[in-house]
Amino acid sequence: MKSVIKHIFQRLCSKILLLLAVSFLTFWLMHATPGNFFDSLRLNPQIAQDTVDRYEKLYHLKDPFFSQYIHWVINALHGEWGYSLYYNVPVSHILGSRLYNTFILSMTSLLLTWSLAIPLGIWAALRRNQWVDRVLSLFSFAALATPGFYLAVLLLYAASRLGTLPLGGMHSPNYDDMSIVGKIGDTALHLVIPAVVLSLASIASLQRIMRGNMLGVLRQQHILAARAKGLPEGVVIYRHALRNAFNPLVTLLGYEFAALLSGAALIEIVCSWPGLGSLLLTAVRSKDVYLVMSSTLLASVLLIIGNMMADILLTWVDPRIRYDNQN
Repeated sequence: MKSVIKHIFQRLCSKILLLLAVSFLTFWLMHATPGNFFDSLRLNPQIAQDTVDRYEKLYHLKDPFFSQYIHWVINALHGEWGYSLYYNVPVSHILGSRLYNTFILSMTSLLLTWSLAIPLGIWAALRRNQWVDRVLSLFSFAALATPGFYLAVLLLYAASRLGTLPLGGMHSPNYDDMSIVGKIGDTALHLVIPAVVLSLASIASLQRIMRGNMLGVLRQQHILAARAKGLPEGVVIYRHALRNAFNPLVTLLGYEFAALLSGAALIEIVCSWPGLGSLLLTAVRSKDVYLVMSSTLLASVLLIIGNMMADILLTWVDPRIRYDNQN
């Protein structure tokens, strides 16, 4: 246990340096591109130049590059993420709601992925080389080869023709007038297209992995011995084989969560889902420096948490793994 805690502490220390590198690169890219947020204000004849200069001085936007970056880092360490110039509110007020929306989409996709991929993988393994296995293989290859944003556009077009699902967003216009059950149902309907698109490639990949693991376990000697003893096939499959086949997949849970968070950005933009991805696009287009910095840093932290979850699950599932100097 001590070795695991020591390993996690060492990983966290290295991730702090990674976060600093990501933040510095993002800050440099925002300054390397031409223009800034106040360029559009200068073109507005109703806004005085003195007002623009005062705002630039207030947010240290006229300071040298390194001075601006150090100022932002010090404020971030004190919990001050800066002020969004585009939304005219503190950045922390925006990130909270957007993070919640991204979390809902990612968790829905994660539950959908695992609840479908595991049974389909078992079914394909038990029906090896039969029509079920061939159909699932074709589905997996097609899902992995289809870009997510293209599939999202196709589903949105189909929904517009059929009129069965909402065309983007998270809530309907009359959301505030609905009951609690109505609000849950309305959000669920808006989740269908982005969650399905985000889950499809993961379902295909995880299903193929589960199929391969199950086939490998079914060939092992203890499974042959259990069948030779006359145990029912259901007991052999679901009590003995499934546990050994499923254990390696637990380690993928953390990485899957991190991959969903990173892959959700593009789907959020296409489906107009109000999450971190669409927020980051708006911030970049408007040159809202502090909002871009905070959004990128928060997304990086979520990815690191997902990877750390994978490491912890790996030691929990497989006790043979030790993080010490002897191994």
